[in-house]
Amino acid sequence: MLEIQSDGNGQPFIEWEQVPGAYKRAWIQNREGEKDWAGSGRYLNVCRCQSKGRPGGNPTDFPIWNDLPDEDILRAFVHSATAITGGKILS
Repeated sequence: MLEIQSDGNGQPFIEWEQVPGAYKRAWIQNREGEKDWAGSGRYLNVCRCQSKGRPGGNPTDFPIWNDLPDEDILRAFVHSATAITGGKILS
């Protein structure tokens, strides 16, 4: 099972190993004002990690317009993205 963690900003995230030594992180972020570019107030972000526990690069964000719990969105995203690409969740 994928573990839901919280970052230093209290945002829930999942970090998983995509291939040996290569990690990704997906997290949910709440936004207001100008940063809420889609008017949804909540976004799913994903980025690669420099190493385990060290996200890096530019995240891609997806506006969320539903009321699903953050944990359900994160698990669904990781499982579906992995299934679509034919990968495996290593950890």
